Amino acid sequence: MSVLSVRSLTKHFGGLSALDGFDLEVERGEIVGIIGPNGSGKTTFFNVLTGVYQANGGHIYLEGVPDDILRRKTHEIISLGISRTFQNQRPFNNLSVLENVIVGGHCRTRAGIFSALLRLPAGRRERDWIRGQALEAMSLFGDRLTGMKDMPAWTLSYANRRRLEIARALISRPKVLLLDEPTAGMNPAESMQMVKNILEINKAGVTVLVIEHDMNFIKKLCHRVVALDYGQKIVEGSFSEVRNHPRVIEAYLGKE
Repeated sequence: MSVLSVRSLTKHFGGLSALDGFDLEVERGEIVGIIGPNGSGKTTFFNVLTGVYQANGGHIYLEGVPDDILRRKTHEIISLGISRTFQNQRPFNNLSVLENVIVGGHCRTRAGIFSALLRLPAGRRERDWIRGQALEAMSLFGDRLTGMKDMPAWTLSYANRRRLEIARALISRPKVLLLDEPTAGMNPAESMQMVKNILEINKAGVTVLVIEHDMNFIKKLCHRVVALDYGQKIVEGSFSEVRNHPRVIEAYLGKE
């Protein structure tokens, strides 16, 4: 059963087609890799899917939501069940690690996230609840985040800031998690640990879409791979099918 259905998605920037009639069906429980050379439309797809950019055409349907979510605002899309990380890290550097994760749960609170952070009366019960949710999300990465929970986010290593962003995305309890280059800046051992972490997230019932340039990471993680070039899907299938497809080789290496 499809948890996410993308149909004829189109996004133009002036005369450039960043997405050109892109179609994708994502089954519940899948891990789908999105690959392609720089400028192929991968991050644009995530930006349209989460309301950062407005599409020029197409439709997006999410399981359990009766209408097209394409015109929804970002905070509404998060509350419906799609959460993401960004290619460029976006921590709140002067907040603690724990507070950074708590901020990601704003769509699940009623009193308001700042009421919880400032310990106003209306937010006391929710503060305790969301703090527990944040610690649970952080614990996925062992003590790398929980051991630093009271430290300012700027003190984290590059790799741990990546982990922080994933924990912050998870606290909203997404149906679909979008990861934009989650292993950027990590060494091979850290990348393989991230494979294990994402598999744990997926095992807990979260469908995952991941953009990544590390093909070994994609090979070990993804059930299915979709290749983009110039905003169009050129092929999809297993890792080996996509990696060896002539159009994928041409997109990365050019014609002979």
